[in-house]
Amino acid sequence: MSSLRILKKDIDYLVEELVADCYLAIYCHPTNEEAIVTLMSEAIDVRNSLFEKANNPAEKNNTKLVKRHYAQIRRDMFTKVDGLFEKLSGLTK
Repeated sequence: MSSLRILKKDIDYLVEELVADCYLAIYCHPTNEEAIVTLMSEAIDVRNSLFEKANNPAEKNNTKLVKRHYAQIRRDMFTKVDGLFEKLSGLTK
């Protein structure tokens, strides 16, 4: 199991990459600016919810449940951020 600090860094990295791509998309496609800004705020909401889950595991004393909890957060991170990247791709076609 990776540490909580590394998990938070991974979350931040993926969301920062998405936001950077959003800024580039705004620069290249200024007609879609409102939709892209909405997507950026959605990405920040995803980041905040993942951090909230990471900081508050259900049962801190049960090692198996904590490992499952963090594994689920990692899966959620990849699926949610991937979905946001797909939305961004759809906006910039």
